[in-house]
Amino acid sequence: MPIKILLVANTSWYIHNFRLGLIKVLLEQGYEVFALAPLDDYSGNFENIGCHHVHLEMDNKGLNPVSDLKMKKRLFGVYRKINPDLILHYTIKPVIYGSMAAAKLEIPFVNNITGLGTAFIKKNWITWLVKQLYRSSQRQAGYIFFQNREDQELFQKGNLIPKTIPQEVIPGTGIDTDHFNVCPYPGGNSVTFLLIARMLWDKGVGEFVEAARLIKSEFSEVCFQLLGFLDVSNRTAISSQQMQIWTEQGVIEYLGETDDVRPYIADADCVVLPSYREGLPRTLLEAAVMGRPIIATDVTGCREVVEHGVNGYLCKVRDANDLVDKMKAMIKLSLHERKEMGLKGRKRIEQNFDEKVVVEKIVNRIESVLNTA
Repeated sequence: MPIKILLVANTSWYIHNFRLGLIKVLLEQGYEVFALAPLDDYSGNFENIGCHHVHLEMDNKGLNPVSDLKMKKRLFGVYRKINPDLILHYTIKPVIYGSMAAAKLEIPFVNNITGLGTAFIKKNWITWLVKQLYRSSQRQAGYIFFQNREDQELFQKGNLIPKTIPQEVIPGTGIDTDHFNVCPYPGGNSVTFLLIARMLWDKGVGEFVEAARLIKSEFSEVCFQLLGFLDVSNRTAISSQQMQIWTEQGVIEYLGETDDVRPYIADADCVVLPSYREGLPRTLLEAAVMGRPIIATDVTGCREVVEHGVNGYLCKVRDANDLVDKMKAMIKLSLHERKEMGLKGRKRIEQNFDEKVVVEKIVNRIESVLNTA
């Protein structure tokens, strides 16, 4: 019987977009792999590569003790039915409630702290509650991955995880440097800024739009584009009505959503992410590896990808005026200077975030946990 590995996350989209490379390697090595997540447009893609998909009903809109308790019971039931040899948890709710269910069933599990979410942006009772949930749920983890050093230090200083649990910082599952090639830089006299993200206020979309208004008053030919899911199940989601207002005002162009960001990055001069907090933003990795300069906020996660003045600029968080200053600096660069900045970004990704190296390390850690279970 093959060894069963179960991946759990809050959306099928997340597993498909961020963990597909890992799944393929696990399948190649003879593991039987399951993806447990809510049904969405990406759920059917797993069976095509030999990975089982299992539906998980989940409320992603925030903390609700009643619905979260029900989800914990559902996780327990699915875990008991599949009876995996190891579980990989991603995103906050599976990391917390999935860990509780796995521990009760004595199933080994590895947790991935993939960004601390909106609960850690504002310091309030939700922050306190989430920290308590992390503290109580992580005690029996076989291994914990962090995507950046600052999140790891936050967990260590807050005693959210036992010091005895093996842990390390690893850049997600890296980026496929062959799939995302350097592409010709767009020509023309105008500059296009592109923001790729779920359309959430916490991604800095509001600051991006405000910066666009200010820039256009001086540089009318500059283009501002948004690409990503709209009306997502999140308490900081931007509504389709709000997006329509912005587009009708001519401030931005909304490109919708896509399975393949490459042609959009290829058409952009600079990729922007003014997010309030990140784990390790894949969109920045994709932009950099394709040779595009970046503007991002000087926050956890973004700092790992952007070296200020080398492959892009870092701006202040929640500050549209500072974002404007960095955009103007990018506009005033020559085409050659922007190209050089983008190529330095590509080199940075190749050296630090190559998927082959990262996935190999993750698989080795999985094997070590299985061998000690």
